[in-house]
Amino acid sequence: MSSSSLARILYRSLHTSARRNALSKMSMPAMSPTMTEGGISSWKKAEGESFATGDVLLEIETDKAVIDVEAQEDGILAKIIAADGSKNVAVGAPIAILAEEGDDLSGAADLAASAAKEAPEPPKEEKEPAAPQAEEKAPPKSESSQPKKESKQELAKGERIFASPIAKKIALERGIPLAKVKGTGPEGRILREDVEKYKPDAPTASAGGPLGVAASPGQIPDYVDIPLSGMRRTIAARLSESAQQAPHFYLTVDINMDKVLKLREVFNKDLADKGAKLSVNDFVLKAVAKALEDVPEANSAWLGEVIRQYKKADISVAVATPSGLITPIVKDVGGKGLATISAEAKSLAKKARDGKLAPQDYQGGTFTVSNLGMFDISHFTAIINPPQSCILAVGSTVPTLVPAPEEERGFKTVNVMKVTLSSDHRSVDGAVGARWMSAFKSYLENPLTFML
Repeated sequence: MSSSSLARILYRSLHTSARRNALSKMSMPAMSPTMTEGGISSWKKAEGESFATGDVLLEIETDKAVIDVEAQEDGILAKIIAADGSKNVAVGAPIAILAEEGDDLSGAADLAASAAKEAPEPPKEEKEPAAPQAEEKAPPKSESSQPKKESKQELAKGERIFASPIAKKIALERGIPLAKVKGTGPEGRILREDVEKYKPDAPTASAGGPLGVAASPGQIPDYVDIPLSGMRRTIAARLSESAQQAPHFYLTVDINMDKVLKLREVFNKDLADKGAKLSVNDFVLKAVAKALEDVPEANSAWLGEVIRQYKKADISVAVATPSGLITPIVKDVGGKGLATISAEAKSLAKKARDGKLAPQDYQGGTFTVSNLGMFDISHFTAIINPPQSCILAVGSTVPTLVPAPEEERGFKTVNVMKVTLSSDHRSVDGAVGARWMSAFKSYLENPLTFML
């Protein structure tokens, strides 16, 4: 055996020996490009238990779904740092100590304790700025410049309440009326400690307070505070951003759904033996994709410096879940038949309600459809899902009387569905939105064109 071969064998032997006595930290992974924190839904392996490549180690709760995390190699779960139910764990923070077969696990607890101390702490509540505190402790002005009597009169009249910013914040959070708080600061200014020491008057038999008012000691409050989930926080942030920054405009049309309903009935008779069934929403998705082929300007996203126009219709479908609204994506709808669209949409909706969507299931859509027709909602407007340019709000199909000169009675009953397109005026002009709506209406009123 050559000296170089012997050296390589010796190196591998020493390297393997070192690894067998080394413990490693497992950090909170980023399950999507925008993820900054997550929760530990549950560990699937116990401390000291071995696992193999591909085994599910734990379930992580993101702002969108609960996702399985699989092991990338064989090993042992030596110590759990972030237990089941942990919330707001920052990406990169240590969540467990891993080892390999044959490693000494005696130091796992100490390494876990050390790693936990190094983990970033969640942001603390913002304290009162130094400037207002200094202002509160400053000596009062002379009576000639601003008499105390005048300040008290203003407070009594309700014209203005003098309070520090942090006092106002705490009062708002706790439902405390500032007008009833006695200020101890200069000129009767209400300070933080005044709000914190405030005790409401005992309720009288004749006075009934509104819901949400802080309860007196021993009294059961008339409300329930529900903690925000990661998904709900994300929904609030994204939709607030969209409503404030995207200049929405809305276009509404009525669509005669008689031919769709008849064609759906025919198709469902043929699909009954296969256990499949088409919904009206399947026809809507197909018509959306066909209209996007005709008017590709609507299949776009506002990215600040550019408008990105997509070549395929990856349609996000709004699904209500116990944790909030999520929009899984049916990919390339224009290249699929109605039966395939139906099967994929149903599968994604089930995964969404079960919290089993993977990031690729809900990231990257080009256009969104929100259908509330099954809830008997006839008309509504929807907020755009940024950076997409458009979202279509679909109402229920309602029998409606319309003029019909060819009929003996002069009118007839048709099934009408009202839809509203919300568009971002930065990327989609009114005329573009109108052309898209015209194409969409035409496809649904002549659904056999789907087959061409």
